[in-house]
Amino acid sequence: MTFTLVLLLIGALLLLVIGINVIQQQKERVESQRRIDLARQRAIIDETEEVLSNTGMIPCSKSVILVLYRRVHEALQIAVGLSVGPQEKDYQRRLIDLAGQIEALQNTQQKTPPIESFRLPDNDKQILVVVQTLKKLKSIIRAEHNKGKVDPTVFAEEEARIDNLQLRINVDSMLSRGRAACYMKQYGSAKQMVTKALATLQAIKAQSPNDPFIGKKVEEAKEMLEEISGAQAKTAHHSTQPKQEDEGDIDVLFQPKKKW
Repeated sequence: MTFTLVLLLIGALLLLVIGINVIQQQKERVESQRRIDLARQRAIIDETEEVLSNTGMIPCSKSVILVLYRRVHEALQIAVGLSVGPQEKDYQRRLIDLAGQIEALQNTQQKTPPIESFRLPDNDKQILVVVQTLKKLKSIIRAEHNKGKVDPTVFAEEEARIDNLQLRINVDSMLSRGRAACYMKQYGSAKQMVTKALATLQAIKAQSPNDPFIGKKVEEAKEMLEEISGAQAKTAHHSTQPKQEDEGDIDVLFQPKKKW
């Protein structure tokens, strides 16, 4: 009898230990998943806020800013439910501030800046920031549209604006590099870069013949090609002059000597 009770007690203890272990593992899994989910929301918040901080470098519409604000707002709401202690209070405070910003922007009559107002930065680092910002912005708008959070009309308009800006940056960048190569008298590289830019412009002009930017840049690229070709020809002409003079000297050296 005593032996049976001991076995029962040992069995009960083993079951208790196993049960506690299972509960502990489940708690750890839940905690691990909570941290993963919170890190995911933090990444969304950080990425979107970075894009927001760089929107001053590009002409952005009110619709785009609202999409970014709402994306951060949603991520903050989820983060509040996943965080604890001071971190939770910080997210709650940020959530209240952002809700006020969204409401203020919705009630503001704001004109969309024209794409023509965009100017490519002179600094290469800033150009890279603009390129990366547009790439991330396009990805965010597409992701939010796929979730049904962006009106299809707004999505089509904003994606077209981003594509247009990316085109302008690409063309301006090629022309700038061509101009710089010409200044360094690297006429072959300059001609290749401007020709590539002109081919891109001509292809797009066939689709958008009334776009004033495209027409202007086509003329600019043609003028640059003429300048580069002229400078290239001039350099080639000068490079042949010493050779002709040398040939003249050689003729004098080996011409029949005069008899005195």
